[in-house]
Amino acid sequence: MRTMTEQTEAGNGTDPNATPLSLGTAAARNLATTTKTPPQMQGITSRWLLRILPWVQASGGAYRVNRRLSYVVGDGRVTFTNVGTDVRVIPAELAELPLLRDFDDEGALGALAERFTQRQYEAGQVLVEAGAPADRVYLIAHGKVDRFAEGEYDEQTLLDVLVDGDHFGDDALVDAESTWDTTVKAVTRCTVLTLERSEFQQVLDASEALRAQVDRNRSEEEAHDANEYGEAAVDLASGHAGEPDLPGTFVDYEMSPREYELSVAQTVLRIHTRVADLYNQPMNQVEQQLRLTIQALRERQEHELVNNPEFGLLHNADLRQRIPTRTGPPTPDDLDELLALVWKEPDYLLAHPRTIAAFGRECSHRGIYPQSIDMNGHKVPAWRGIPMLPCNKIPVSQTRTSSILLMRTGEDRQGVIGLHQTGIPDEYEPGLSVRFMGINEKAVISYLVSTYYSAAVLVPDALGVLENVEIGREG
Repeated sequence: MRTMTEQTEAGNGTDPNATPLSLGTAAARNLATTTKTPPQMQGITSRWLLRILPWVQASGGAYRVNRRLSYVVGDGRVTFTNVGTDVRVIPAELAELPLLRDFDDEGALGALAERFTQRQYEAGQVLVEAGAPADRVYLIAHGKVDRFAEGEYDEQTLLDVLVDGDHFGDDALVDAESTWDTTVKAVTRCTVLTLERSEFQQVLDASEALRAQVDRNRSEEEAHDANEYGEAAVDLASGHAGEPDLPGTFVDYEMSPREYELSVAQTVLRIHTRVADLYNQPMNQVEQQLRLTIQALRERQEHELVNNPEFGLLHNADLRQRIPTRTGPPTPDDLDELLALVWKEPDYLLAHPRTIAAFGRECSHRGIYPQSIDMNGHKVPAWRGIPMLPCNKIPVSQTRTSSILLMRTGEDRQGVIGLHQTGIPDEYEPGLSVRFMGINEKAVISYLVSTYYSAAVLVPDALGVLENVEIGREG
């Protein structure tokens, strides 16, 4: 025997267990009776990155960044694989070494990768000593090491900090007379892969392609004259007297400049016609649904601007513009090092709220109390006069590490810019469109909501990243 409810559901042709496609009438009535607020959304953040980026019109859907010709050495980071505690370098990743840049012979790279030996170093242990013969290359698979050299007054000076994926010593593979010019000491427990010169020589003798690569690398180093940024040098004369012959020169450009295509975030907003028709007082249901949908799209847009592998700021910072922390937690010394990277008119620091809190703890331990500054009516913390803005889109790893970004912004200042296109069909906000898609057989209205965006770093020194920032440990 069928109940009245079952008969009603059967008569309406609806399945009580079906997933709804739009807002129901019961929820809609919450906006149509009594005094109430508009729908609230906890996921809305300040979205400082979207507010501080200067937005540039990309009329053709793409933006080309023309730069001077640069002679870039292979200074990328190497990637590894592991099975348990056994770590191996991915053969193709060896092309990140300066000596092997752009080398793509899979056989030779595979033979080299098989000859690497895994080593373990404890914290405080010396990997290489300055002045000792250099006979191998080192790849840092995991851990942190410091590079020291003798200073002006016979004291050790910290030159650099190397972390996962970094490497040093590839010159030793082809120079039998080379010696280490720095001392490298483990800061933490490290897993390191090494390749001796004798092992490299065996592969070199057996591979004609590898020999050609080494010869080409040497000839290019001798032929290219570059400035401190790796750009092709412009020959100039200064300080001369009389009538000497002046050098002739020209400014060369990159032959294949990078183009940034606009990315998109989209969704289909569905609203039942009965809700749109009947429950619009005192708040318009379509407007409220659209408002919250746009907020979610803007949150996704900021997430992509930070994390997208193609154009996100974390992935597009030049490797020479990345530094690790000295001791783990974010200290004033670390931020000063970051400011030394982006020293040409830096504008903003961007960090996860927990990272900002960790920095505040480090300042308190040292008796330092950074001043706040006003940003559009908001009090925000600052360091050296640079506002430190919260951004929860910067990821925090499972081991409680994060990153801090420092940027210079503006197209006219060769900084970081946002890209969008305005004037698109059915534009609702700049760069965002709401397009009516129709009403289906279930009387549900559909709207396509789209926003188009990207970001570009015009020159590498416009963006710096402080990496491996520990936010769960105090210095």
